[in-house]
Amino acid sequence: MTSTSNIAAEQFAEGLSATTLLRFATAGSVDDGKSTLVGRLLHDSKSVLTDQLEAVEHASRSRGQEAPDLALLTDGLRAEREQGITIDVAYRYFATPRRRFILADTPGHVQYTRNMVTGASTAELAVVLVDARNGVVEQTRRHAAVAALLRVPHVVLAVNKMDLVGYAEPVFAAIAEEFTAYAASLGVPEINAIPISALAGDNVVEPSAHMDWYGGPTVLEYLETVPVSHDLAGCPARFPVQYVIRPQSAEHPDYRGYAGQIASGVLRVGDPVTVLPSGRTSTIEGIDALGVGAGAGTTVDLAWAPQSVTVRLADDIDISRGDLIAPTAQLPATTQDVEATVCHVADQPLTVGQRVLLKHTTRTVKAIVKDIPSRLTLDDLSQHPAPGQLVANDIGRVKVRTAEPLALDSYADSRHTGSFLLIDPADGTTLSAGMAGDAFADAATAPEAAPAADEEGWDF
Repeated sequence: MTSTSNIAAEQFAEGLSATTLLRFATAGSVDDGKSTLVGRLLHDSKSVLTDQLEAVEHASRSRGQEAPDLALLTDGLRAEREQGITIDVAYRYFATPRRRFILADTPGHVQYTRNMVTGASTAELAVVLVDARNGVVEQTRRHAAVAALLRVPHVVLAVNKMDLVGYAEPVFAAIAEEFTAYAASLGVPEINAIPISALAGDNVVEPSAHMDWYGGPTVLEYLETVPVSHDLAGCPARFPVQYVIRPQSAEHPDYRGYAGQIASGVLRVGDPVTVLPSGRTSTIEGIDALGVGAGAGTTVDLAWAPQSVTVRLADDIDISRGDLIAPTAQLPATTQDVEATVCHVADQPLTVGQRVLLKHTTRTVKAIVKDIPSRLTLDDLSQHPAPGQLVANDIGRVKVRTAEPLALDSYADSRHTGSFLLIDPADGTTLSAGMAGDAFADAATAPEAAPAADEEGWDF
């Protein structure tokens, strides 16, 4: 058994270590050039393999194009290449000497709003493209609203096709002002505008020689230097139990550990903790890193999100998968009445009275959709009261009653422990992705719903 350096651990837990990974998503209207921007980013940053580039060049020639169509680097589906659009979320992984990246190129069509929600749900930054000739359109506002709903902390407005408007500064300035005002009204904390030409490569990786009036960073420079602070270690500790380890071997006859991934915060040996939803208390007796358990890992004094560890408690408590271990002084609220904003992703509608499964972290419980108070129209952010159901790509407010209490944070406080899925109990299909609490950052706190009376079956 060895012990890690407490000094190094404390520094990491306090967010002093440099961020090495950035997750970001691209969004924009059809033909605004999202896939071309991503292709240019990969090509000019030398992140494209030779055989990939040769395949793109061959496909471009077969379509009668002299220059390689860099959009083909991300439009991987045959239907996407034939139509020249993005349908599914295309994930790409690349790296520069300064940072590693996971990007999600999301579709621009209205009917693929659910795909953008999927791509942006884990993103720390969103790049929203605008065609300089068209300016801010309905789909631009729709994507800004989705980014705000998902609490994406950084938004980059990439004003594309500047070459088609003569690289005119007034055109860029007007678009940037309009978008910034709209996004800020939704509660987006940080917005940065960059004029680019993805096709020509202006301000994507290399600075543009045609826009000397712009003195800011290129897209890649901004992605490499944006101070992304996950702030997971600064949040209250949340440890969803994934697996109970009891080897009952001759070497470890009494070993009992609780394995999982720390969702947020820092766990320290000696911390008083409470197990939810039971409410029983104990103290952290030991932490085994790597989650391999039974003494085979490294014993540490503290661990932080998003490490996977095995936690040992001082008391023998009945704990199983789905329970949540949290510091006694910073407990989340437990409730059976969940009010949330959901994006409906299934083809079948979500209706009032429908029986579903609610999956929150490692816990899955039965639930009933008690009410759908409103449906949100992203075009103008208007609310349609009592729609009765949500269909594919709809975003709306729901009230759900669960069979068992859930330790649920507000999504505004934690994107991990404030999110959940609604699942069809018949076939396991994901129906909706939910965000607990208020919709937008500047929204007023909604009143708590009165608990429904318990009844038999699924009527909780």
